[in-house]
Amino acid sequence: MDWLDKIAWNEQGLVPAIAQEASTGKVLMLAWMNQEALQLTVQEKRAVYWSRSRQKLWFKGEESGHIQQVKSICLDCDNDVILLTVEQVGGVACHTGRHHCFFKKLLNKQWITVEPVLKDPSTLYSKIT
Repeated sequence: MDWLDKIAWNEQGLVPAIAQEASTGKVLMLAWMNQEALQLTVQEKRAVYWSRSRQKLWFKGEESGHIQQVKSICLDCDNDVILLTVEQVGGVACHTGRHHCFFKKLLNKQWITVEPVLKDPSTLYSKIT
């Protein structure tokens, strides 16, 4: 059996992938991978995801330069979530220009932005979606 066959892919042939910063343990983002994205991630040692909105492979950092160099790849106990331990090049993982994507905190039943923008997204991307 191929190593990819051990993964419990969803109906769309995808699996969620969590990117965790190697140096801090901070969860940077969650994205999706198909088999090709995971194979390329292993081959290139950099994060490659599947963009559900664009329906194509997404090489993290292809526009911004903020790639994720992969240090390790783990599969959870149910075989349905990938955990990438990465070095976040450039310090920005989120398309909003923040260090990570989890910058809204629930306080008094309201979502409050608690993380600063580190880089203006308009300088990182030619098209923000």
